[in-house]
Amino acid sequence: MNYEAVIGLEVHVQLNTKTKTFCSCSTEFGDRPNTHTCPVCLGLPGALPVLNREALVKGILAGLALNCEVAEYSVFARKNYFYPDLPKAYQISQYEFPLNKNGYVIIKDDNGRDKKIGITRAHLEEDAGKLIHDEDPKGPSYIDLNRCGTPLLEIVSEPDIRTPGEAYRYLIAIKEIMQYIGVSECNMEKGELRVDVNISVRKMGSRDFGVKHEIKNMNSFANVKRALEYEIKRQIKVLRAGGKLKQETRLFDQSKNATVPMRTKEEAHDYRYFPDPDLVPVVLKKEEIEEIRAKLPELPEEKRKRFVQQYGLTEYDSENLCSSKKLADYFEEAVAGYKNPKKIANWILSEMMKVIKEKQIPIEDFKVKPVMLRELFEIIDSGEITGKIAKEVFAEMADTGKKAGEIIKARGLKQVADEDVLEKVIDEVISENPKVVEEIRGGKKKAFGYLVGQVMKKTKGQANPGIVNQILSKKLELQ
Repeated sequence: MNYEAVIGLEVHVQLNTKTKTFCSCSTEFGDRPNTHTCPVCLGLPGALPVLNREALVKGILAGLALNCEVAEYSVFARKNYFYPDLPKAYQISQYEFPLNKNGYVIIKDDNGRDKKIGITRAHLEEDAGKLIHDEDPKGPSYIDLNRCGTPLLEIVSEPDIRTPGEAYRYLIAIKEIMQYIGVSECNMEKGELRVDVNISVRKMGSRDFGVKHEIKNMNSFANVKRALEYEIKRQIKVLRAGGKLKQETRLFDQSKNATVPMRTKEEAHDYRYFPDPDLVPVVLKKEEIEEIRAKLPELPEEKRKRFVQQYGLTEYDSENLCSSKKLADYFEEAVAGYKNPKKIANWILSEMMKVIKEKQIPIEDFKVKPVMLRELFEIIDSGEITGKIAKEVFAEMADTGKKAGEIIKARGLKQVADEDVLEKVIDEVISENPKVVEEIRGGKKKAFGYLVGQVMKKTKGQANPGIVNQILSKKLELQ
């Protein structure tokens, strides 16, 4: 290859406060355009901003979860630029004195080894509004300022990422941490998490950075990965052909699976940052920071390690269960007091996740609650139903929200364990399959499973497999 990529990511996370960063307007998503506005977020003359304490606390909590140093002194600045969705003509952000700096997250590199990705800063700022363009290029554009002023945490990584795979895993790690600490749902469809990518390439071993390209408006982690894969190849191709790269901003075209030019950057934009005269500096005491630190819940990586140690899960199972705090919480509630957590983990990751995916519902809306799943497994363990019947019962539980016991009783699904009843069925199967019986007696042991299957078929899957095996073995003189 001779070249390596140097990647940095800017992640904007919308904090889930009820009101905006500097005013009391609602942050509720999906309401009629321009109904959540006031003189402050509209930038009207004489309006004074007041910092939302909840946004500050959530910003600090996020910084601590990202292993950042939380500043005891931070300052809000005015970032000046002109755009239709920014009525003040400046954005209140942080520049020289950010709230959080010098953090890191640990991810796996492409070889499965731990890698530390540095975080330069994680600062608070307000969001801009939203422009909606008419499908007709000559048609009008509309503006919705409901989002204007919503609190954001901008997380800026160090240029430590080298591959698209690392970038993808870094974004997953950031999203998981934000969800675990409860500061954001990170729903990309609602704009609660947005990503800008900075990418350059350089010769292997070089310490100098190449010409940086920015990719804007990324709407999914998968597209970030695809855009980087394309852009790395494109830049290397230009350099190998003897060409020169120009600093520019690009967009990712999903239909072409390629990045396309948006605008050339001849020089860095001068935002003319200066401290906002309407906002006092944020001064924190160490005791206040430590009080917020005490609110940190168990983070994803800690939970993964505990699941392996406490429940005897594989790293793979633990990784998947802990990918969502809600899923991890569901599992823990389901296995509370149950003797075999691995069985429930396997069921959740296979049967349950398949149903949730088919129904396209969040886990909190799933009708089979954790205690109901545990009750189902206790019934299976008691021998009352077989594993095959359990799948039918579970499917009905997911559709109706009924308990396993109710369904088993109503449908008469209880396992058949009466030896006299089973012996009659087995005699029928033996008489109907003389050739298979001959093969078994001749040493073809695999054929035994066929006869067991026939018994299960006749009993509609309700025969006790252990008892069937015992009776069949005795009748065929295999014991």
